Amino acid sequence: MNTEKEVRVWDVFVRFFHWALVLSFMLAYLSEDEWLGLHTFAGYSVLLLIGLRLIWGLIGTRHARFSDFVKRPAEIKQYLKEVFLLRPKRYLGHNPAGGAMIVLMLIALLVTTLSGLATYAVEEGAGPLSGWIAHEAAGWKAVEDVHEFFANFTLLLALIHVAGVLLESLLHRENLVRAMFTGKKSLHIDQ
Repeated sequence: MNTEKEVRVWDVFVRFFHWALVLSFMLAYLSEDEWLGLHTFAGYSVLLLIGLRLIWGLIGTRHARFSDFVKRPAEIKQYLKEVFLLRPKRYLGHNPAGGAMIVLMLIALLVTTLSGLATYAVEEGAGPLSGWIAHEAAGWKAVEDVHEFFANFTLLLALIHVAGVLLESLLHRENLVRAMFTGKKSLHIDQ
C-alpha cells in the first residue's frame, strides 16, 4: 500500500528568504535607472539577504545547508540526464540541478550587487564603497557593464529556475511552488 505524509522541508527563514529575494531582485531590476532610491534600497536588500542565506547555508536546518544540496559535477550531470529521459530521482530537499542553480544564482547576485555598489560609488559618489572608489573614476563604465550583464544573467537564471521547478513539479506530480509557501512536501511511504 502506498500512502503519503506531509513533512516540513523548508523552514521559515528559507521561505522568507526565497520570496523576499524574488521581490527585492524584481524591484531592483524593474526600477533600474528610473527610481535610483528604490533601486538602491532593493539592491541593499538583496545583498543583506545573500549574506544571511550564506550564514544559514552553514548553520541552518538540514535542507537549508549547503552540505545537503551542493553536489559534485558528475552527480549534477547524471541527474540532468535522468531529467531528459523523464525519469529523475525525487529528492525531498533540492535535487542536484536545483542545488547547482542556487549556487549559480547566489554568485550572480553577489557579483550584481557588488558591481552595483561600485557603480553607485562612481556615478553618485555614494554608498559604502564611495570612500574607496573615486567619483567618476576612470574605467567606471566597465563596472556598470558588469553590473548590467550580471543583472540580466541573474534574470535568465531565474527564468531557467522557474522552468526547472515547473518541470520537476510535473515529473513528480507535486506542487513545488506551494511547497515554497507552506514549507511542506509529501513524503512517500511504501508499506
